[in-house]
Amino acid sequence: MRTGPISPRLHLQWLQVASLAVTLAAAGTLVACGGGGSAGTPPPPAPAPSPTPPPPPTAFRPSSEYAAQCVSPRPAGEINPFSNEPYGDVQGTATTEKNWVRSWIDETYLWYSEVADLPANGYASAVSYFDVLKTSATTASGSPKDRFHFTYATPDWVALATTGVELGYGMEFAVFATSPPRRFVVAYTEPDSPAANNLVSRGAELVNVDGVDFVNGNDVEVLNEALFPTSNDNTHRFQFRDVGTSATYVVELRPADVTRTPVPTVQVLPTATGPVGYMVFNDHIATSESQLIAAVNQLKAGAVTDLVLDIRYNGGGYLAIASELATMIAGSTRTNGKTFEKLRFNAKNPFDFSTADATTPFYRTSQGFSTAAGTTLPALNLGRVYVLTGEGTCSASEAIINGLRGVDVDVVQIGETTCGKPYGFYPTDNCGTTYFSIQFEGVNQKGFGAYSDGFVPGGANSNGVPGCVVSDDFAHALGDTAEGRLAAALSYRDTGSCPVSSSRATPQSLRNKTVATLLRTPLRENRIYRPR
Repeated sequence: MRTGPISPRLHLQWLQVASLAVTLAAAGTLVACGGGGSAGTPPPPAPAPSPTPPPPPTAFRPSSEYAAQCVSPRPAGEINPFSNEPYGDVQGTATTEKNWVRSWIDETYLWYSEVADLPANGYASAVSYFDVLKTSATTASGSPKDRFHFTYATPDWVALATTGVELGYGMEFAVFATSPPRRFVVAYTEPDSPAANNLVSRGAELVNVDGVDFVNGNDVEVLNEALFPTSNDNTHRFQFRDVGTSATYVVELRPADVTRTPVPTVQVLPTATGPVGYMVFNDHIATSESQLIAAVNQLKAGAVTDLVLDIRYNGGGYLAIASELATMIAGSTRTNGKTFEKLRFNAKNPFDFSTADATTPFYRTSQGFSTAAGTTLPALNLGRVYVLTGEGTCSASEAIINGLRGVDVDVVQIGETTCGKPYGFYPTDNCGTTYFSIQFEGVNQKGFGAYSDGFVPGGANSNGVPGCVVSDDFAHALGDTAEGRLAAALSYRDTGSCPVSSSRATPQSLRNKTVATLLRTPLRENRIYRPR
């Protein structure tokens, strides 16, 4: 429930999360050659030194020799829900866990040859060792090539991936600034969550947390405990200011297991030129399959001839679900026999995939995530789709854009540059930790996948389809036709041009612009090849 304002207390320290940069220094050897000759006769030219060959790559034992040898083995018989077989943990050591990580990286990591050979004994655990076992290379814009290397406790990954359940308040924050003066704004709330049930809504700006000034305060322990709860033992007090107002209010929230609703909004919008479908799609998790099918059936019943797909906050997930949605948008005629995404692994072909195994087609039937496998998918049969994007549009969501463009669907991008992740994972458990390390890159039917700096509205990688740069509009609810990005899409549909308030931009101009990113776990910014 809401209560009156509280008095903030100021503190001095804020936890800053910094990535560890590993700098490689190459040492060269100078070889001097000399010679002699008869007096008065110049010596013959010294032969050019042969280049010093690079050291042979370190040979690592197969990861299978160390698998499931754990510091803390799980109980015998505990079942892996993806394989329906026991995990098979036995007693091991920190060394065997770290050996498994190093060998697994060498076998499966897309850029395994760019990983520094760091000694395992310098790291306390397998997870801390894993954190540094990645490339230090950068993209054309100077961003780290690998920004997506992470781990998750296996029970948490299983819960979120299969059921959409995650401990929290059900409010997603758009982050404008993480250092003082910080600015976190609620992007949306999950239905029937603690936040939604206490009337926290889109546009609410965070002011104070448990008596600590959030904007300028610095109490690490209090802020982290409240914002990232690990149990539901305590109620926390959040002070908000609604968008466009100066008045504040306090909400007391207790963390709960929140079930995510990946498709929370589906509407048929009447316009003077015919009905337009609008759909918010936030997560490629298993439960989204049935919700997407229901949404497309609803839009078909509304006889829509255009679709606005809002994936501004969709960080990705299962690649197969992205394929299903793309097929439902484009229809079977455009996609029949075509490749949605082809996966490129490292030269070792670590998973022994055939060409067919590494190819995700445009699925015409459901794959059994939350609907009976083999169910024929409904289709809108569209040659153009308006896609609302932001910095939170990532991975499998970007694959929708790329996959549709690969079969010549015009994707009109409205919003901001996407996160830039043409890569994905094959999640792998060992000893209760699930490891996510980039193991493949994806290309569409035309062989295109070079968007590591993101898709830019109307930019060079847009297949020549115009787009409009439009900031996120927190003053209006998602689905309100006055909301900035939706309004721009509807206007573009009618006029063929961007609204006056929008612009077209180059990748660099967008990178220099302050935009909000979504505060979410890295688990929800993925392209995931389905575990087996």
